[in-house]
Amino acid sequence: MEKIYLYSFAFLLSASSLISCKSNKNATSEKTGLAYNRAENGGFQVNTKFRRGPGPGLVEIEGGVFVMSGSAIGIPGQELKDYNHKRETTVSSFYMDETEVSNTNWLEYLNWIRRTDPTNYEYYYNELPDTLVWRRPLSYNEPYVDNYLRHPAYQDYPVVGVSWEQAQRYCSWRTDIVNESLLREQGYMSSYKDMYGAQNGKKTNAATTAARPTGPFTTDLYQNGQYDDKGKRAMKDLSPQGTIAAGNGKPVKGGATRNVRLEDGILKQPYRLPTEAEWEYAALGLIGNTEYENINNNKIYPWDGLGIASAKTKTRGLILANFKRTKGDYMGVGGGLNDKGSITVPVRAYVPNDFGLYNMAGNVNEWVSDVYRSNTFNDAEALNPYRGNNFQDKKIADQVTGKLEKDKYNRPIMTPAISGRKQTWAEKQAAVAAGGVQAQTAAANTTTYNADQRGYRDEENKLYGEITLVNNKARVYKGGSWDDQALWLNPATRRFLQQDESTADIGFRCAMTMLGASEINPNGKPQFKPKQQKPFNAKKR
Repeated sequence: MEKIYLYSFAFLLSASSLISCKSNKNATSEKTGLAYNRAENGGFQVNTKFRRGPGPGLVEIEGGVFVMSGSAIGIPGQELKDYNHKRETTVSSFYMDETEVSNTNWLEYLNWIRRTDPTNYEYYYNELPDTLVWRRPLSYNEPYVDNYLRHPAYQDYPVVGVSWEQAQRYCSWRTDIVNESLLREQGYMSSYKDMYGAQNGKKTNAATTAARPTGPFTTDLYQNGQYDDKGKRAMKDLSPQGTIAAGNGKPVKGGATRNVRLEDGILKQPYRLPTEAEWEYAALGLIGNTEYENINNNKIYPWDGLGIASAKTKTRGLILANFKRTKGDYMGVGGGLNDKGSITVPVRAYVPNDFGLYNMAGNVNEWVSDVYRSNTFNDAEALNPYRGNNFQDKKIADQVTGKLEKDKYNRPIMTPAISGRKQTWAEKQAAVAAGGVQAQTAAANTTTYNADQRGYRDEENKLYGEITLVNNKARVYKGGSWDDQALWLNPATRRFLQQDESTADIGFRCAMTMLGASEINPNGKPQFKPKQQKPFNAKKR
């Protein structure tokens, strides 16, 4: 049987080792005095030993304040309208891919589709990059059409020909495969060996193999209890409903188990495209130029200085990114190539910036999540600015059990949000009785609510097709590429393309939300130390 291609679980497990999977049995509520994680107290479970960590491939980006578009000052040609909206902005801490997504990373995705749904060629075809983006009427690029995606010579090069929509679906798949891997490797679900048959001649657990759920794993359905697969180290269910077997009223032999919940702190947050503000902040890497909240030197590139070449003795004169020096110079002079790439180069080429991120200038432009508007910086919030919100809810299949409706790919079906606030119970019951989204909207008395906020406080979209090509499907890309001159290497530059289109010079990398404290490494820094909670002893009261 085919061997499974998985992520590097050495990294996965090292990242997940930051999480204590066993809750502290001695913890008590400071408000009620009841002990947590005790069946006799109702089974309320709290993980008091949670420690966060990034998912595979990600590095930590400590957030902070910066002037968005401020790095465009002094760059020739940057007097354009789009770069005049310089605004003080704060970005929350987050995680970001160390490198761009490579051809091998994308082929792993295609391999998973072929393995899990071999008869659905439509699914596979829809996720194939458009290799025809290499074709030019007056250029001989046909070898790239045939070889760039699959040949091992380009396996570590960034994937291109991928639309914004395809990148979004890759992020969703990556979320599920990483979370499934964590659960299986740590024993919360059955192991891959039991799931997929004999490996290296070893026997498998036939019962587990026979009982495995149908359809691919999805994080949302698993957390909603719609994916029943529990391993040897499954979480204990201490609730009264879990400890008593249904029907006979007797305790479950060996103790009841349950799926991992969000409250356990084990599952990773969704992989996603970074926002434009996150991308620009991460690209600048001002943390390397900051001391005691003072930015000693601003940057106009992801590296220090005004030049585009290395000033270090051993690499003096070498170009620091992969771009086009002049209209016809893509890589330098033979015998002394400079940026060493006529097209793209490996995703770990050159030196990383002060956050440890590679190729945040040049190589390929990168998709970000935002919808494009020329005046976004004037409109958006000062904290985590973003344009592109299209609020959605998971469609409920059963209002009594809360079961989610799913599509043919085992993913939750999303519907437009019907209200900007929490509905009252009466409104929800009226909606259930009437059935349907339209009836629910009427019951909530929110007929004027618009879940699509992409054009919020903006008139530009209404002129689409008349004086502008900007609409709600125009997405921002940033960073400059192998096919761009140095102007576009500045992190503040921004261009747009329709979300269903692709080119030979646009790729992407993923990001992930960081939960909890903004400060990443508090060691050695001044801190206010809170006093420990005094234990409550009911016997002495």
